[in-house]
This record gives sequence, C-alpha cells and structure tokens, in this order.
Amino acid sequence: QVQVVESGGGLVQAGGSLTLSCAASGSANRIDVMGWYRQAPGKQRDLVARFNIGSSTTYADSVKGRFTISRDNAKNTVNLRMNSLKPEDTAVYYCKAYANGVFYWGKGTLVTVSS
Repeated sequence: QVQVVESGGGLVQAGGSLTLSCAASGSANRIDVMGWYRQAPGKQRDLVARFNIGSSTTYADSVKGRFTISRDNAKNTVNLRMNSLKPEDTAVYYCKAYANGVFYWGKGTLVTVSS
C-alpha cells in the first residue's frame, strides 16, 4: 500500500505565495511522485505541473512562470512553489504518485486565494 500526503495549503491574498509539499511512502520498491493537479469547485481535475521522463517538466499554461515543481531529495518530497497567486488558482491541490503499476492520489490540500 502507498500513502500520498499533501500539505501546505491555506488562505492567501492575491499576489501572495505558498509552497505545497507532497510525501509518498509505503510498501513498494519504488514510488514516483509524478506531479500536481488541482480541482476547483464544479470543475474537473486538471494538471498543474508534472515531471516527465528525463526529469523535464510540464506546466499548465495558466501557471507557467508563476509555479515551480521541484524535488527535495533530502526530505523525499515533491514541492510546488506558487507565486503571484490569483483568485482563479483557488482549488484543492492533489499529488499523484505511481508504484507497481498503480496510480495513487492523496486527499488533497485546499488553496484559497482571496481578491
């Protein structure tokens, strides 16, 4: 079993910054945290940022230049640094991991950006 836990969400004013963290653990030889997704109320879950094969990254157009995904190998976490936040960034942010042929999701962390 693999557990995925997101943290770092909260309430922030427009223009502010937050850093989300994702930690994945469990009984698997290898667990790959693939990226971050978000789901706003009444909308589908969409990609925010992810790692590709070879460690290149992909970002949603709406967050390019503002968000940065990175790995913290010392803490075994994947972080999402979010700058210049906008009210439209308000959503539950989810981390997606892969292990033994199965995708795993965390329960999400809520980010609310006030105008």
